[in-house]
Amino acid sequence: MVEGPNLVATDGEVVPVPRVSLVIPCYNEEESVDELMTEVFQVIQRHNLDAEVVLVDDGSRDKTWEKLSAWGEREPRVKLVRFRRNFGQTAAMVAGMDHSTGEVIIPLDADLQNDPNSIPDLMAKVEEGYDVVSGWRKNRQDKTFSRKIPSMIANWIISKVSGVHLHDYGCTLKAYRREVLDPVNLYGEMHRFIPIYASWSGAKVTEVAVGHRARKYGQSKYGIMRTFKVILDLLVVKFLGSYGTKPIYFFGGLGFLLFGGAVLSGAYTLYAKYVHDVWAHRNPFLIIAVFLGLLGMQAIFMGLLAEIGIRTYHESQSRPIYMVRERKNVVRTKRRDSFIA
Repeated sequence: MVEGPNLVATDGEVVPVPRVSLVIPCYNEEESVDELMTEVFQVIQRHNLDAEVVLVDDGSRDKTWEKLSAWGEREPRVKLVRFRRNFGQTAAMVAGMDHSTGEVIIPLDADLQNDPNSIPDLMAKVEEGYDVVSGWRKNRQDKTFSRKIPSMIANWIISKVSGVHLHDYGCTLKAYRREVLDPVNLYGEMHRFIPIYASWSGAKVTEVAVGHRARKYGQSKYGIMRTFKVILDLLVVKFLGSYGTKPIYFFGGLGFLLFGGAVLSGAYTLYAKYVHDVWAHRNPFLIIAVFLGLLGMQAIFMGLLAEIGIRTYHESQSRPIYMVRERKNVVRTKRRDSFIA
């Protein structure tokens, strides 16, 4: 394969490389597809963007694929990927990136809440030299207690833990230079943490306010439980970022700390027995605390070890995180060609 700034040669075929790839995961979005695509192409034409649009049907059960196919037939800049079943937003986003060829990748949601008119604002920051431009839904049009407040708390925690301070990690509308995405392998629901991975690798990260609109069709596919999942994912990201290559430092240090606590507790138990004549076996709260503490630590450790095992399994076995049923208008895939089934 021969690559250049404007052309890519694959199997003897030379195709133009667009500047921008818009990646749009879709799941049961038949009501919004036509309006979304009309608006996207209006933005492309109005701002003269050299862009392709990659849409991934994440196992929709409605007429989303039929509507996407109609757009693929009339518009050669549209690339379509259809999953065999629902694999989740991260897998759909990865598939879109794999099938894209643009130098800059901009994902956005298909539910019309992300405003495509903000795409030029993201590109302006990219042109200034930034590698990752994160969208900030400054005037977010969502429910306050079930969406906005949990999101604010989660964003604050993520910023503090990761050291990458952004207002809105959950906003799909972001811009990435392709070179910062190529080394990143995403599993589970890790797509929201791409700015963290990129920053830890030395990428320049910034954010810009983007438009956000109230939901027009259907209902949100995410609930308040998503916030708790984000926190758990953050724990994994922090662990892998700090101790992914040296886990013994984490587990060994914690082990020494716990052992020190055990020694102190044992010494105090002996002190209480021989000085105050207090027998430990008569205090049920001591047994309960030890039992619950051990269970909690075992659960956390098992979760971290399982996460490492899953990543090792995927990367050593080259197991796919998604399977494609069919493709349209796709000349080649940019990455993970062996993952396309």
